[in-house]
Amino acid sequence: MAKIKLTKNELKKQKDSLKMYQRYLPTLMLKKQQLQAEIRISEIRIRELREAKERLDQLFKSWIAVFGEKGVFTPEILTITAIKTAQGNIAGVPIPLFQGADFETAPYDLARTPLWLDFAVEKLKQAFLIDLETSVVEEQRRRLDHELRVTTQRVNLFEKVKIPETKGNIKKIQVYLGDQQTSAVVRGKIAKTGLERAAQ
Repeated sequence: MAKIKLTKNELKKQKDSLKMYQRYLPTLMLKKQQLQAEIRISEIRIRELREAKERLDQLFKSWIAVFGEKGVFTPEILTITAIKTAQGNIAGVPIPLFQGADFETAPYDLARTPLWLDFAVEKLKQAFLIDLETSVVEEQRRRLDHELRVTTQRVNLFEKVKIPETKGNIKKIQVYLGDQQTSAVVRGKIAKTGLERAAQ
């Protein structure tokens, strides 16, 4: 803790600082609550996406035997050509927003390929979309978590350190100035009494 000057100017400075801390603290607390709510929303969304992926995985397990047909389902059959994201903002935190993806399907002969291939390609697109959205929402949560830690530190700094410290400084200065004023009054009375005695 820095040594404070016991002056009227310092008292004014400390009172101004206290007003500023008390004005910003509610804003920081509101931001903290908003971030906590948004983190809960992103966690719910991640859980929903993981459950959807699990359901798709179960569906794929029932089809796994046909995926093994030689030369039918190859890794090149479906490629992601673009991932679409936008920038959002939550409580002053820039976050990515998932807006979809573009795919390219390799050409295949409809007469020579099994009927299930169209279905499999469609389900694979869904799986890719779920994975991509999950990674974007996890990045959102990571950024929100970081901002929540910083905001919580600031709230704690204001609430537990700066405001009590400033109140203590104000009290210390007021006591000192009050003592100085009392001392000046006492010295004045003593001087007056001394002058009155000298005049007699």
